Amino acid sequence: MSHKYAIVKNGIVQNLIQWDGGEYQADGQLIEATHDAWIGGAYTDGAFVPRPPEPEPEPTAEQLQAEADKASARSKLEALGLTEAEINALIGAV
Repeated sequence: MSHKYAIVKNGIVQNLIQWDGGEYQADGQLIEATHDAWIGGAYTDGAFVPRPPEPEPEPTAEQLQAEADKASARSKLEALGLTEAEINALIGAV
């Protein structure tokens, strides 16, 4: 039965492999991987350092314009006297 292992060299995960414990020459230390192991990640003080969260992507110009258009439409519909429920039915909640 094989398990997932990290090949760690100088405290950095070089690769992740499935290994059955048989003959294998790795250029680094073989350490059984946890869910925190990722290629390029650190292994320090006997533990894998979790991957940092991905930053939220910056909105595109098209997305920013669509939000501005939606806000403008909402404002105009409010000026016409439509209720919040009616506006949400037409353009959705902002």
